[in-house]
Amino acid sequence: MIKSLKLFYLKEKIEDDDILTEKYKKIIKSMMGEDRYNHSISVAEYAVKLAKKYGADFKKANIVGLLHDITKEMSDNEQLKLFKEKAIILSDLQMNTKKLWHSLSGSIYVKTKLGIYDEEIINAIKYHTTARANMTLLEKIIFIADFISDDRKWEDAEYLRKLAFEDLDKAVIYGLGCCTIPGLIEKESLIAEDTFKAYNYMIFETKF
Repeated sequence: MIKSLKLFYLKEKIEDDDILTEKYKKIIKSMMGEDRYNHSISVAEYAVKLAKKYGADFKKANIVGLLHDITKEMSDNEQLKLFKEKAIILSDLQMNTKKLWHSLSGSIYVKTKLGIYDEEIINAIKYHTTARANMTLLEKIIFIADFISDDRKWEDAEYLRKLAFEDLDKAVIYGLGCCTIPGLIEKESLIAEDTFKAYNYMIFETKF
């Protein structure tokens, strides 16, 4: 097993970045409809721009942007199978918020099926929907890139696109406090605990 991992890392290191990008594009195109595919391409483009702006690893940002929704169009049964394979027991909240499943199942899929073992990439996929307290720079970038992709036409989307390139932390707070949480409350939807923790953490970090 250890030898196979070493061979994988060696192979990935010598692969040209453009070749790797095209490989992932082909994979996601086979797993989702055109709209979601175009969304993923746009998220990757914004993620790379934000990474270069704030000094994150833009190659990782590109990979996460492309793969963040990789399991979103999988059936419930397929995603539950991934959870079972990793002995993951969903909480009551998770069982009743299926829209959040793809973040967790996606993080499992890229590791077990695509052989991506980089924890920063895996966690950026895992928390791109809920966010969490003490996010890494890459996690913040993907969270916001998902908000501001070109297909997003909701009110204030353009404002958030501008804010994202002025102050990333303020953009995260705005995304959580003015969009995610109020939107879920308006729909009377359950709110993940990580989302509340993310908002409170960002407020403490920037205000106190």
